[in-house]
Amino acid sequence: MQSASEQSEAAEQPASPARPEPPAHDYPDHWEADVVLRDGGTARIRPITADDAERLVSFYEQVSDESKYYRFFAPYPRLSAKDVHRFTHHDFVDRVGLAATVGGEFIATVRYDRIDDRGLPASAPADEAEVAFLVQDAHQGRGVASALLEHIAAVARERDIRRFAAEVLPANTKMIKVFTDAGYTQKRSFEDGSVRLHLDLEPTDRSLAVQRAREQRAEARSVQRLLTPRSVAVVGAGRAPGGVGRTVLRNLLGAGYTGRVYAVNAALGESDGAVEFDGVPAHPSVGAIGEPVDLAIVAVPAERVPEAVADCGEHGVQGLVVLSAGYAESGADGRERQRQLVRQARSYGMRIIGPNAFGIINTTPDVRLNASLAPQMPAAGRIGLFTQSGAIGIALLAGLHRRGAGLSSFISAGNRADVSGNDFLQHWYDDPGTDVVLLYLESIGNPRKFTRLARRTAAVKPVVVVKGARHSGSAPPGHRVPVTRIPHGTVSALLRQAGVIRVDTVTELVDAGLLLAAQPLPAGPRVAILGNSESLGLLTYDACLTEGLRPLRPLDLTTAAEPADFRDALAAALADETSDAVVVNAIPWVGENGATEFGDGEVLAASLREAVASAPAPTKPVVVVHVEMGGLAEALAVATSTRPASRGRGATTAGPGARPTGTSTGTPTPTAASTGTPTWTPPGPGAVPPGPGTAPIAASGPGAAASGPGPAQAPQALSEEASSSSPAPPATIPAYPAAERAVRALAEAVRYGQWRRQAAEPGRVPEYEDIDEAGAAALIERVLGHDGADPRGVTLDTAQAGELLARYGIDVLPTLPAPSPDAAVAAAGRLGYPVALKTTAPHLRHRPDLGGVRLDLASEEQLRTAYAELTEVLGKPEELQPVVQAMVPRGVDTVVRSAIDPAVGAVLSFGLSGAASELLGDTAHRLVPATDRDVADLVRSLRTAPLLFGWRGSAPVDTPALEEVLLRVSRLVDDHPEVVAVSLEPVVVAPRGLSVLGATVRLAPPPPRTDLGPRSLPSY
Repeated sequence: MQSASEQSEAAEQPASPARPEPPAHDYPDHWEADVVLRDGGTARIRPITADDAERLVSFYEQVSDESKYYRFFAPYPRLSAKDVHRFTHHDFVDRVGLAATVGGEFIATVRYDRIDDRGLPASAPADEAEVAFLVQDAHQGRGVASALLEHIAAVARERDIRRFAAEVLPANTKMIKVFTDAGYTQKRSFEDGSVRLHLDLEPTDRSLAVQRAREQRAEARSVQRLLTPRSVAVVGAGRAPGGVGRTVLRNLLGAGYTGRVYAVNAALGESDGAVEFDGVPAHPSVGAIGEPVDLAIVAVPAERVPEAVADCGEHGVQGLVVLSAGYAESGADGRERQRQLVRQARSYGMRIIGPNAFGIINTTPDVRLNASLAPQMPAAGRIGLFTQSGAIGIALLAGLHRRGAGLSSFISAGNRADVSGNDFLQHWYDDPGTDVVLLYLESIGNPRKFTRLARRTAAVKPVVVVKGARHSGSAPPGHRVPVTRIPHGTVSALLRQAGVIRVDTVTELVDAGLLLAAQPLPAGPRVAILGNSESLGLLTYDACLTEGLRPLRPLDLTTAAEPADFRDALAAALADETSDAVVVNAIPWVGENGATEFGDGEVLAASLREAVASAPAPTKPVVVVHVEMGGLAEALAVATSTRPASRGRGATTAGPGARPTGTSTGTPTPTAASTGTPTWTPPGPGAVPPGPGTAPIAASGPGAAASGPGPAQAPQALSEEASSSSPAPPATIPAYPAAERAVRALAEAVRYGQWRRQAAEPGRVPEYEDIDEAGAAALIERVLGHDGADPRGVTLDTAQAGELLARYGIDVLPTLPAPSPDAAVAAAGRLGYPVALKTTAPHLRHRPDLGGVRLDLASEEQLRTAYAELTEVLGKPEELQPVVQAMVPRGVDTVVRSAIDPAVGAVLSFGLSGAASELLGDTAHRLVPATDRDVADLVRSLRTAPLLFGWRGSAPVDTPALEEVLLRVSRLVDDHPEVVAVSLEPVVVAPRGLSVLGATVRLAPPPPRTDLGPRSLPSY
């Protein structure tokens, strides 16, 4: 694809003067980026410089003649010295070249040349450029050109280039597809035997959607490569048993890993001959293996890790799990060591889990990977678990195992220098083997991206998060995160807006995960309670009210109830349309001889499962609260509570908030449930790892139901014969030792189900015809653009703030200064009585409790008296800065704010005005841009919201007017990122209409948006 500027240069006569050297510009290092390619590998994109001449020649020699022909429209076997000079010397403004590199060598290039309307070389203000690509044949199909297009387009926009032109031969269909699939507005024509393409570089909704879809596929694939390797090498396996390397090697073998396993010990020499560790061939290096290695587990001291990484990278290893410690968690030297580790691994196209990681596990039967320090392979199931802490990972594995839960995959990422929770959200989003995602996070490296990915994932499967280090004010050692100014409560609110189920402890994480993985989502908050203990029923009833649920009157079966009575009562509750969920309470019952019977848990569990199995469709979740019921929890879990099951063709489930389940690619193996805390000990030498061939146990859960009302076809149909002959699997019912824990988990499921139903019909951002976006932009430019503007930002004066807000249809009630009693009287004469007199001094502003406001002053005499009282009690007029304002209809005083946080972006906040709300922290938050549904929920989410809706017989206020103001503020901040803070206080909401009595607006150069640029990994 030859550019017109290149054609014009080729046509020059030998005597033509050479083009002058481009002026020198600083090297734009911010254009450097690491990207994940379509196949999950990585590449580095960077500007091409004069030092790249040899790399360019070597790269070109490895390109096929056909690709060269497509690039230059003619046979072009080699680059001339003039070509090499032209393609490596750029001014980084009018002529730019970028290269994608792996291992320091070029695998693809792209360049643009600014042109005028005749297609000749030009400089600004020309805003069009010709673009041309060349991708090495061995790397075509990896998405390299698409990634380069995103980055060269971002560079062009930075240099005020608005359009790309490209000339492509019709036979070069791959390159044409790169352009047409990018999502930019484009035009196409056919001229002189070639296809002429014009791309408008302004991002569109479609181009952003394309970019994010490619990001999801690439990052999900990079995780899949780590979880499903065909071969694994343990680098650092010692000669003697014990040590980290040998422990991981033994765990791999004990789990029954289905791929090839190798041990690597650098101390081995030729004199050692053929050596085996635990029956696995051992080699002195990865290169000495002589076979492809997909995944390397690195367990060597930190100072030897660079040598191991180079060995892996040079021999085609795709990913690393670095267990070695001594990195960013250990101080400044460790942080630099960690940066070098990431840079080195990425230079070879490898991704890293760790360093300081606990490891990864994949229970899929055709993989069975336990590349971790956990010696016991978890049961196969439908829960994906990610932790940033090895200790918490051990606790969660033990807790899930104890309660019979199975996992699809487990990752403990340590310092998560590269692969993070965001990457695994990308993987689990469309992973058919995962129905529920559990995350333990100590920091969030890219909150904007996490919120976006969590919202998308939560729309199809639950995402449950517990965050550590909530109140420490800093990230754990080793974690690189942006600094946030917003409190923990605000972050929680924003996560809930994204559909994340936010819990406070790892116990709650397990409690919620078990229910969501094993039961359908409730259709509403109505809870039926039944059991053989009246007292336990009342405790459950109270817990439901505390969590905002609507419990029905508990059904007391009395202590004489037998398992059959529980079965009948549960079956009736499941068939009753007045409830959406059922809580079963069970205590040991007393036999005829007066002795308490404890050995009845298995019998009761069978009766409860029978009742659930007899229900027409699993549309209601069932949970059990048990007290000293021997064997009940284990029998209900059946040790396989979240394992996939084969379902007959036509099997359907229904219920609001339910969704289709994915299917496993193999048959999981059940293991016995532990009745206590499991002991994590390696399997003995004679132990035989579980393998395929055992019967699956089914679980019904939110993954087993459709996303809306009505039946859903099972994703994997069986034959009619298999469907009719296979016995129904036992139902799985989560059991809890306390009513409060069961109800809290149920309440989270209720709230999540409600969010899912609302997310199915998302709100909209209204368009208001009276908004003057251009006028607001001009005002902002006028304030920030003049020579004396403070680069840190400026707070608008009252007139400027009022003008800017008025451009967005928000009218601020005018105030008139009153530096003296006579000035106050004159101001009141202009505004008309009655008026308010208030101080605006910073220490008294918005503090009516300090007496700085006098209302309903109906005459000059009252105004002068109030003025004298204020100045006598609070200070001189020049200190108080009093103003006069017209009275407005009485209502509820509220506060509307918006601010841009560097970590999470623009946040819209709302609360009632006054010390009580501030003291209680009763403020609600939503991300910008807010939809009409967001602001309606925002207004109603306050604990003090009843004051807006007629509490104790008061008149309800005009909430639609309030919601409109919130939406207009959201639009202002979203349209103009220079508006970094807005505060409307107070906003008096009356039964009809509202009045904005005060406003503060701050402008500043907008902070960089890391979520809108081209795809890239976090920089190091």
